[in-house]
Amino acid sequence: MTIFNNKILNFLLILTLFNLGGCNENKVEKDTSSISSEIENSASNPDENKLNLTVSILPQKYFVEKIGGELVSVNVMVGSGMVAETYEPLAQQLANLSQSSAYISIGVPFEQAWLEKIKSANPQIPVINSGEGIDKIPMIGHDHHDHDHGHKHNEDDHEKESLDPHIWLSPKLAKIQAQNIYNELVKLDPKNESIYRQNLDKFLAEIDELDQQITEKFAGINQRKFMIYHPAWAYFAQDYNLQQMSIELEGQEATSGELAKLITQAKKDNIRVVFAQPQFPSKTVDTFAREIGGEVILLDDLAENWSENLLQVADKLAQSMKDETSN
Repeated sequence: MTIFNNKILNFLLILTLFNLGGCNENKVEKDTSSISSEIENSASNPDENKLNLTVSILPQKYFVEKIGGELVSVNVMVGSGMVAETYEPLAQQLANLSQSSAYISIGVPFEQAWLEKIKSANPQIPVINSGEGIDKIPMIGHDHHDHDHGHKHNEDDHEKESLDPHIWLSPKLAKIQAQNIYNELVKLDPKNESIYRQNLDKFLAEIDELDQQITEKFAGINQRKFMIYHPAWAYFAQDYNLQQMSIELEGQEATSGELAKLITQAKKDNIRVVFAQPQFPSKTVDTFAREIGGEVILLDDLAENWSENLLQVADKLAQSMKDETSN
């Protein structure tokens, strides 16, 4: 592509973004200088000797680099501290996509609104669904906390509830994503198939070991419920026979009546910890913790070091459940 054509493409991308901006006037204002700084920190400079790939969130970067190794350069749309549920790409990021070999999607909310626009503006860039073949479960919020991990829902439930995008938080589902990423890297770069295969096999073995370590952390624990602000951990809970109860769902906090029921349930189950994500500050979480005589502990579902983060999360959850049992 010539420099002249690149300039035209970048201009069209920026124009597209500004034309769409009028639809978002009622959204919460963002600190654009902070976001721009995050973009600069998370963006990778194009390298002619590597596959330049764009992903949505930091855990995907971890997956792609595990399989691609030194053969890939990864740019992340949603940087550290940003909220994937409400994120909107900036013109600079859309323009940078013209230098990517592929866009690897995962199903987070902003993709649904922007992928068609990305593909329209950049028809030459393949869009890869890393979640291909994964059956997503409905997001279960504060008014459904007695349901079983999303396994059984009638058609009305599916109509009312959005599907949970947090598939990267399940080691079992991460193996499917890894296989999907490997398949696409081989299509893009077939001459290095053997390297990608070796990296995939090694990564899958690491995931199996991680899964076993987490399973052992929850061994012998009878009280397997936990309270959290944003219900991001349903797939993790499903993997390890835990029950997630949440205060918020899709931007809507529990009503005062629902909160009262949750507080009563937490006291009944001797729950003394309410978990929260650093991307979702909320006074309600602090109030809830005071009401149950407990504390707030942070869990980050978007941490870049995926395996280390899941181990830390398992430690925090298991310790809170042991404390609940001992009290």
